[in-house]
Amino acid sequence: MIKTITLEWLRSQDACEESIKAWQNETDHNTFATLNRLIDKNPKWGNWLICRLMNKKQSVQYAIFAAEQVIDIYEGKYPNDKRPRNAIEAAKAYLKNPSKKTKAYAFAAADAAFNAADAAAADAAVAAAFAAAAAAYAAAVAAAFAAAAFAAAAAAAYAAGYAANERRKMQAKILKYGIGLLK
Repeated sequence: MIKTITLEWLRSQDACEESIKAWQNETDHNTFATLNRLIDKNPKWGNWLICRLMNKKQSVQYAIFAAEQVIDIYEGKYPNDKRPRNAIEAAKAYLKNPSKKTKAYAFAAADAAFNAADAAAADAAVAAAFAAAAAAYAAAVAAAFAAAAFAAAAAAAYAAGYAANERRKMQAKILKYGIGLLK
């Protein structure tokens, strides 16, 4: 893990120009100080940065945590559909035993949860669709897809089910969990 975020590192990670300018205006470039400020300033930037600092195990843990924060939205709308919950459990199984078998299970569970998300979206249950997608992303990270990108999507996907104030609280909770994983 890098201790200080540099301009060169940000550019190597394809940071957007807006975030690079914001970083240049910062006076303290300590990684954790920067992350904590980004939680308040722009949660999407904070999530983007966290995901690029994580290793594979941390990415899976982060994605699981994000999905667990919103699974109740999906289960409230579709109480008999266990596909998103199974995706979270598949990701947890992979964490406990990262083998070909658990990777295959996570891949299948991710696919099923993505299908559940599509079905919810078609049913116009947008919040439930995002919650199912968060679960799918958790399993997809475990199944060895591009970990940072999927973890980022999982951490962002939960937002649809909450009012703006509650969404900010949820974002902060997930981001603080991510920061804790990095320490």
